[in-house]
Amino acid sequence: MSFIDHLEALRWHIIRAAIAVVVFTTVAFFAKEFLFHDVLLGPSRPDFWTYRMFCKFGQWVHAPDLCIDKIGFVIQNRQMSGQLTMHISTSFMAGICLAFPYLFWEIWRFVKPGLYPHERQNSQGAVFFVSVLFGLGLLFGYYIAAPLSINFLAGYVVDPTIENQIDMQSYLSTLTTMSLSCAFVFELPMIVFFLAKAGVVSPEIMQMYRKHAIVVILIIAAIITPPDISAQIIVTIPILLLYELSIHIARVVRRGDAARLNAKLARQAERDAAQAQNG
Repeated sequence: MSFIDHLEALRWHIIRAAIAVVVFTTVAFFAKEFLFHDVLLGPSRPDFWTYRMFCKFGQWVHAPDLCIDKIGFVIQNRQMSGQLTMHISTSFMAGICLAFPYLFWEIWRFVKPGLYPHERQNSQGAVFFVSVLFGLGLLFGYYIAAPLSINFLAGYVVDPTIENQIDMQSYLSTLTTMSLSCAFVFELPMIVFFLAKAGVVSPEIMQMYRKHAIVVILIIAAIITPPDISAQIIVTIPILLLYELSIHIARVVRRGDAARLNAKLARQAERDAAQAQNG
């Protein structure tokens, strides 16, 4: 294909992806009550699922302080067109999240023809695993990281006379940043898989720099979460597990590449032996 043909193919992939985003954005826009009251504003109420689970856990370990009876802030809008603008932008963000598997699939359809046969075989299931990890990270951010951050920031006061009246844009920014950050951090195993396939990283390198990686993970957890030790630990644990899983994935990739290389050398040796006998 010529360069113009590649641009034409890319244009149609972008158009189809844009149509998917528009469709999901429209669905989210008309599901206003569910999107805002049940989903986005859920972590701002004490009856949210995460808070109820923490309360049950606190009762089980005899730690009643884990129960959250009140969220110490009021969400408000300060601009005339603020709620309409927020409705449109939030619906668009929800449309991108919902359409993410299809968006990645369109990107993959564009990239796949340019790969060698063995590269296509090695990357089978990439769309599925990338989508699953994105969804798991999004759920972890929404149900764990974001509620912990919101609860900590809502309860932090420098003086009892100061009330927390949070602008809606600030609240949504905190919620979406936490959730999307976790969604992309959870893609670590797939990133390591492709880097291991390309020979950029190896399990030995990842094991050698494990201590450095722990420091980086702690920094990432500190950025994602507020300065609350418990929240940072809760976010750090799954990222550390993902890093260990990535080491295992790199090790599996190494064994698979070695097995394919040995099989290729064995076939080549058999062909050389057959040619020598015929000669």
